[in-house]
Amino acid sequence: MSMHAKTDSEVTSQTASSPTRSPRRPVYFVQSPSRDSHDGEKTTNSFHSTPVLSPNGSPGRHSRNSSSTRFSGSLRPGSRKGHHHQHQQPRKGDKGFDAIEEEGLIDVDHRRGIPRRCYFLAFVVGFFVLFSFFALILWAAAKPQKPEVTMRSISFDEFVVNAGADASGVATEMVTMNVTLKFNFRNRGTFFGVHVSSTDIDLAYTELTLATGSIKKFYQSRKGHRLVSVNLHGRGVPLYGGGVNWSSQNGKLTAPVPLNLNFTVKAKAYVLGKLVTPKFNRKVSCAIVYKPPTKLNAPNVPISLKNSCTVQ
Repeated sequence: MSMHAKTDSEVTSQTASSPTRSPRRPVYFVQSPSRDSHDGEKTTNSFHSTPVLSPNGSPGRHSRNSSSTRFSGSLRPGSRKGHHHQHQQPRKGDKGFDAIEEEGLIDVDHRRGIPRRCYFLAFVVGFFVLFSFFALILWAAAKPQKPEVTMRSISFDEFVVNAGADASGVATEMVTMNVTLKFNFRNRGTFFGVHVSSTDIDLAYTELTLATGSIKKFYQSRKGHRLVSVNLHGRGVPLYGGGVNWSSQNGKLTAPVPLNLNFTVKAKAYVLGKLVTPKFNRKVSCAIVYKPPTKLNAPNVPISLKNSCTVQ
């Protein structure tokens, strides 16, 4: 086999017969709008290297270019805007982010607006209100439970009238008296005890006090009772003419004498320490008629006070 060299005419004919390729055109790039371009404030210089070639290019390249062109064309500002509203979170520095951040700060400031000392002050005030309410309930429950005072008897161990003179030397009749008074005290309190005392117990003839005494202080437990005995005495009490109608023999009375007995029993309860201390006062008033014994050496008989006294 022999190789034939091509002549110049053949080369010329081949060149004339083959189509002349056009020079390569410059490549164009499509710039996609940035995510923040819809608000007119910022534009991100992101270029998608999607070359657009001339229609005279190869079919493969043309198909890829056309698909890229369609894809980039679908990402228009209008379509990106809807996508941005659905998925894009506001960035720090944007107006939307600043508004949300300001609202959050307002809420935080509102929650933190009450200082801690105000909570402590509210707790203290609430505690005192509740405690005062509880104390008021205890006081109201204890107040109706007044103690009972029942007068029992009075006995005159000595009742003597003699002539004499007072401290200034004025001559008058003088009275010496020794009396024992008994009464029953009952604490009706169901949940508290009481401390009991009394005012001065006065045994008088009209307005003239002949004998005095007082209760020795004691404590009575809840629902407890006791018999109280008090000694009244008076020595050398001047009558100043008050006993002119009295009939006496050898210093002893031979006729009845009306007397008055007055005093107040005071009871104080400590229900809640010294914070709740209800007080109870029972005023006793008795009208007594002293009757001397018929015999000189007759024993002293106690006088019943069951129907002679009032207790308020």
